[in-house]
Amino acid sequence: MRILSIVSAGAVALALATAGSSTVSSRDHIFNFSYDNVLGTSLDLKVAAATPAQAHKAENAVLSEIDREAKILSSWDPNSEFSRWARTHNQAVPVSDDLFRILGMYDQWRARTNGALNASAESVIRVWQTAAKANHIPSQDELAPAIAKTRQQQWTLDAASHTATHTGDAALVLASFTKSYIIDRAANAAMRTGAHAVVVNIGGDLAVRGTLAEPIDIADPRAPQENADPISRIMVHDLAVATSGDYRRGVEIAGKHYSHIVDPRNGMPAENIISSTVAAPNPADAGALATAFSILTPEESAKLAATMPGVSYLLVKKNGQQIKSDNWGALEAPAAQLMAAVTKPATARVNMAAAAPAGPAWDPSMELTIDFEIAQVRGMAKRPFVAAWIEDSDRFQVKTIALWYHEDRYLTEMKAWYRSDRVRAMAEGKEIVRSISGATRGPGKYSLKWDGKDNDGKTVKAGKYTVYLEVAREHGTYQLVKQEMDLTGTPKHVQFPANTEVAASSFDYHKLAK
Repeated sequence: MRILSIVSAGAVALALATAGSSTVSSRDHIFNFSYDNVLGTSLDLKVAAATPAQAHKAENAVLSEIDREAKILSSWDPNSEFSRWARTHNQAVPVSDDLFRILGMYDQWRARTNGALNASAESVIRVWQTAAKANHIPSQDELAPAIAKTRQQQWTLDAASHTATHTGDAALVLASFTKSYIIDRAANAAMRTGAHAVVVNIGGDLAVRGTLAEPIDIADPRAPQENADPISRIMVHDLAVATSGDYRRGVEIAGKHYSHIVDPRNGMPAENIISSTVAAPNPADAGALATAFSILTPEESAKLAATMPGVSYLLVKKNGQQIKSDNWGALEAPAAQLMAAVTKPATARVNMAAAAPAGPAWDPSMELTIDFEIAQVRGMAKRPFVAAWIEDSDRFQVKTIALWYHEDRYLTEMKAWYRSDRVRAMAEGKEIVRSISGATRGPGKYSLKWDGKDNDGKTVKAGKYTVYLEVAREHGTYQLVKQEMDLTGTPKHVQFPANTEVAASSFDYHKLAK
């Protein structure tokens, strides 16, 4: 699915064609596929192939491999191999290669991080979740039994018999790097089909393989909306990127947010590092380090990274300070040229600017957010097409905030957005998807924002505008949510009832967070 930045799509396409030495062949096309409810989050898949048939073959290989691995490693499926094994005790059980390998990797990472990375951290997390329901911070007496369990040996592995024996009684969850491990396997499966390049992005963790140099936006933990400006943009070729952060999941206690990432050694949520992004040759390494770096001190993280060739990172502290590894700049350098190209207004083809109306200017201390959740169906499901835009009182489309679709021929599914020739022309023919690395979101949950600027980047006047959210399945159901709002400086929140495609949605005009 294309996640298209309307103003800058042409500039990005040009930059991609010229940036770096690892670009796709002129004979290839970029095919995009998007799914929700994949490993508890969303999947964005980009395939470089000569024909649609080749791209779909790679798509099917990715989906099949994810499904196969989930049936082995899922902590949430009671029928997965891991879940069935976890219900055994003191019994040497023959296990698959994947499960044996993952359990061995957890042993290695537990040792390398001095206990910070631990599958039994789930015992501590559950104490915090229980306390949150009662709206109190768990006491040391409540945490102590869970902490003690994390210090136990939870399993033993026998390489000769290829068995795993469950010895502990702590709650176990294969999180952290397991998703990245599956991404690695899925990307390999796609490349074996003959695809020339692939980008597999599951919930903000991704792998880039083949002949593609991919620009990756690193999400701002303070502004995690899909269309928010990134804190960094890197160019990635044959690398993996993973981001861990506290800003999309966790618990609320007495009005304060506590991270879902806990330090199993002391039972406390990680709070000093609010976002950690790691680029590494191996996806599982990137995933493991991103989680570990959220717990360790920056000094400990730097020391650990130095032992692993090819690892670079970007950390964001609670106070907003960014800490970059010495080699992070090597990834940003070509992307800086890309950023320069992107910021040039793409108005040569269509000039979207309207004459500035008279009246007071947009209040720069305010912003509009559009939050929505796609209705979930059982199992993996293709993400519907989505358009979000703003119209002024003359029904002029001043800003297209998001346009998510597969191919130009499917633009007609966006019936309301598509009605304008001048708007339609801005999307047709573009082959660009933003690849974003950020903390894992829930499946189908998205957020967009508008800062009061039009499609040419000019600030609009304060006044009445109509906000639109359009969601359509390919040749299927269709929903349009719209609301006229007075955007003149007074906060306003509009909550909409659920419909066939949108489980929840709201438009919120509010003060910018300080």
